[in-house]
Amino acid sequence: MSGETRERQGNLTIREILQAGLPFEVPARLPGVAPMDPADWILVDEAFGAQMAEREALLMSHTDKVLACDPAARPAAEELLAEVLEALRARPDYEVGDSHVTRPDGGRVPLAAGTDPAPEAPLALIGRLVQQDFCLMEKRGDEHVLTGAVLCFPASWTLAEKFRQPLLRIHVPVPVYDEMLARRVQRLFDGIQPGRPLWRANHLRYAAPTLFAPVSENAPPAQRHPEDGAYIRSERQSLWRLPESRAVAFGIHTFMIRA
Repeated sequence: MSGETRERQGNLTIREILQAGLPFEVPARLPGVAPMDPADWILVDEAFGAQMAEREALLMSHTDKVLACDPAARPAAEELLAEVLEALRARPDYEVGDSHVTRPDGGRVPLAAGTDPAPEAPLALIGRLVQQDFCLMEKRGDEHVLTGAVLCFPASWTLAEKFRQPLLRIHVPVPVYDEMLARRVQRLFDGIQPGRPLWRANHLRYAAPTLFAPVSENAPPAQRHPEDGAYIRSERQSLWRLPESRAVAFGIHTFMIRA
């Protein structure tokens, strides 16, 4: 099953946007990273149109929950936008012109929006171009810090609680993220080189197919980390070094399938 359907749960109408399956195997060990072909950085799958419509709606109605950028991170955000546009020019399913981009679903996205003086403008434009969410991680002292993000599809966390926080603080509620794993992940972020991106994936069970699923880190563990449900939610996560700013663009392409 793929595409978009709707179903009822009690008095609520749940929007169900599903892919037919996962185009990768989830690594067994944490952090479970592997080299990624740069040509595979931007993915387009059968749920593209429905996910992009959802992203457009969230960027309009939940702007403060899905978008954030520190003013000092604006150069990194602009660099990420330039790299995304370069990747889209190499794809046959996108048309990148001087004034707008035509997406695979036919949507036309004006490029002028990315020049808005608001710090988050380049990230908002990226959010309308591709299925992936992106978090900008910049080195501040000994750790990488979340300095900007377009996060339309959070999986049991909130952008507000993680914004401007370092890696170790971001992962406080994650049971397996101990100091040893934190050091490994920080070394990983330090070692990423331009043109040599990495990827990993996770695999979680959810009771509902909701893509926008923010949950506070203060919520009960069972709510933050569901262990059972009718849906499998998997994130293909990418790590891409921006050569000028040296920020790491942490990409999140969300897949939702029936278990």
